[in-house]
Amino acid sequence: MAPDTPAGPTSPFSLSTPARTLTVDGGRGRFRPLSAGGGTVPAASAALRGARAAGWDDPRIVGALPFRTQDPAALLVADAVAGGPRPPRTPDDADPALPAPRFRLREEPSADEYARLVAVAVDRLSREGLDKVVLARTLLVELEEPLDPARVLARLAAENPGAHNFAVATGADGTGPGDPRPVLVGASPELLVARDGPRVRSHPLAGSAPRHPDPATDRDRAHALLSSAKDLGEHAFVVEAVAERLRPLCSRLDVPPAPTLTATATMWHLGTPVAGLLRDPLPSALELALLLHPTPAVCGTPSDTAARAIGRWEPFDRGLYAGAVGWCDADGDGEWAVALRCAEIAGTRARLFAGAGIVAGSDPASEAAETGAKFRTMLNALGLGSVSAAPAVPAAPAAPAAPVPTPHGGHP
Repeated sequence: MAPDTPAGPTSPFSLSTPARTLTVDGGRGRFRPLSAGGGTVPAASAALRGARAAGWDDPRIVGALPFRTQDPAALLVADAVAGGPRPPRTPDDADPALPAPRFRLREEPSADEYARLVAVAVDRLSREGLDKVVLARTLLVELEEPLDPARVLARLAAENPGAHNFAVATGADGTGPGDPRPVLVGASPELLVARDGPRVRSHPLAGSAPRHPDPATDRDRAHALLSSAKDLGEHAFVVEAVAERLRPLCSRLDVPPAPTLTATATMWHLGTPVAGLLRDPLPSALELALLLHPTPAVCGTPSDTAARAIGRWEPFDRGLYAGAVGWCDADGDGEWAVALRCAEIAGTRARLFAGAGIVAGSDPASEAAETGAKFRTMLNALGLGSVSAAPAVPAAPAAPAAPVPTPHGGHP
């Protein structure tokens, strides 16, 4: 194994889920980068064995997997992990209102260019052999003062208590001389996979609609999403892919027949909670994450064809965006979320990411507006909630004013 990484002033990995928090102690420096030589899973297994032989109490693999599985991952083997139940949110958790920072913003591509790209994709889906492709765009924000990833993460956690809030050092070099190395910070609403002994869970999301501050309009949007043939079809691609990959590993797999609604502060999503019991020998949480990733929720279907189309059509490298963030311990338990609603922060720069699933029924303007709504999570965390360069989406209540019925009679 490589020598211990020198301690830094901040944690190289932090994750807070609705149930718990995990943070690598950057001050102790008892963590090491994971070499991917020989494959991620063998390297992780070797690193965990070596850490235990070295006397580490509770070694874990933590970090992020990239969107393109052939690219290097940003993974560590760490022992100094502080964990525990997530503390309840209090009014004091909210960051006080700050004066709007001075900034420049550039869309890459612009909303209009993105809509044109969506129109091209819709026209070419059948010729490309695609049922669905997920296309993303970015916002590059340049501020006068450096951003503090830890503070951005704290604001995300306060504003998105039901999300997987994360900060991961990417391992990449800074964008300019003297720039700090980038940190991926985000608040993902989507659980890729979790393993607790033989129990396995996944909660794929696909099919989205922006929230609205008026409760009646917000409720109407939720109802419309639940009855949208386009969004239900898009969602079905994802659930079927997750179930197909998990079923051979399980003695039992429960897949509800219809999705329910998942709400964030800015979006409604269709979601289906999938749960099962794994057969022996139990695959680790990391193995399960690599098996499922990338799902049609972030790539498309068929996945190989969609990934190639993304490489041709998107004018940027996703890196860790739309990958997976999480952890796996030496017993194989762990939890991985899809790396969504995130930004790569380095010094005075932040690059925000947002995407939308494109199918035959997609409307280019609506898909561009959806990406604008998804940018809001990070823009709010950066103190730029009033920015109008992206399609304007007003703030929405954290929950609907009244329960919204689901197709099988439950409530979101």
